[in-house]
Amino acid sequence: MTNSTTRPAGPPTKHQLALMIWLAVFPTLTALNLLLDDWLSTLTPVLRTFVLATIAVPIVIYGLMPRLHRLRVRLLTRRY
Repeated sequence: MTNSTTRPAGPPTKHQLALMIWLAVFPTLTALNLLLDDWLSTLTPVLRTFVLATIAVPIVIYGLMPRLHRLRVRLLTRRY
């Protein structure tokens, strides 16, 4: 709950959103590549990319981005 002196964080700027997306996508793709390397190595590059994107996008959108949005709000609205 916010008090009268705390301003809401508002939506992220383009730069903040770009950083949040990078922070979610890079580790997710790295982990998936490491975990699925043996299986993915048999696929063509286009099919490998399709499989990785199909797995990574829901993880990022439904799992990581909401957490990063909440973290951003907490960081921007904390009092010193």
